[in-house]
Amino acid sequence: MLRPLHDPSGGPLRVVGLMSGSGSNLRRILEHRRVLAGERGRAPFDVVAVFSDAWNSRATELGRDFDLPVLVRDIAAFYAARGAPRRDLALRAEFDEATVEALRPFEARAAAYAGYMSVATAPLIDAFLGINVHPADLGIELDGRRRFTGDHAVRDAILAGRTELRSTTHIIEPVVDGGRLLLISPPVPVSVPPGAELGDKATAKLVAAEHQERLKEAGDWVVFPRTMEWLADGRIAQDEGGALHLDGKPIPRGWRMEG
Repeated sequence: MLRPLHDPSGGPLRVVGLMSGSGSNLRRILEHRRVLAGERGRAPFDVVAVFSDAWNSRATELGRDFDLPVLVRDIAAFYAARGAPRRDLALRAEFDEATVEALRPFEARAAAYAGYMSVATAPLIDAFLGINVHPADLGIELDGRRRFTGDHAVRDAILAGRTELRSTTHIIEPVVDGGRLLLISPPVPVSVPPGAELGDKATAKLVAAEHQERLKEAGDWVVFPRTMEWLADGRIAQDEGGALHLDGKPIPRGWRMEG
């Protein structure tokens, strides 16, 4: 028996946006929601608040542009006040508990991890249905493991000789980049400049950065808003074992968008 991750009969999906920097992914989600509202008369999801873990992010700009409440709690200041390194995930759970408590009045069911750069721990993972976008095709595996995870996924894919790149939305689960897959964006061709020596670290970094920017626009900004729409429409469901389905069909390695 399949159960939708969100049942639209109960009303629009209430979402909080989590961000650390420019918030460009969240901006595209909000713009898509505005389009849906114009087309349908009522959008299937509502972004009810924005939370940032960085004082110098552009969260307040999003709040201004879309008339949203904004909450900011600087994670660097949190760790500095405790004299601890940011990699201390035991303290991170304390930070996440406070975040969940601060967001509780907004009664959100889901969280869009839109450029949120802090690793989420159990309090945050358990509080919301978390959706993230990753700049790689997480459906590609090697020896049973996802091949292109982590911060350097675009560079790693190019160095591995991939001819195209994709972005993947997935559910936030305890293993970083290890959550169940949702949608995979249309492909972005890899185009290495003639004569570029990818064996040179500086060159590889520049080529990867250029491709990551193109992938954000043609990948992240396409697949993330569409994922939130389809999730809110009740099209994505799970079976008794937690395996995901789209429109009743299993998607063990995500649903690939083409064109």
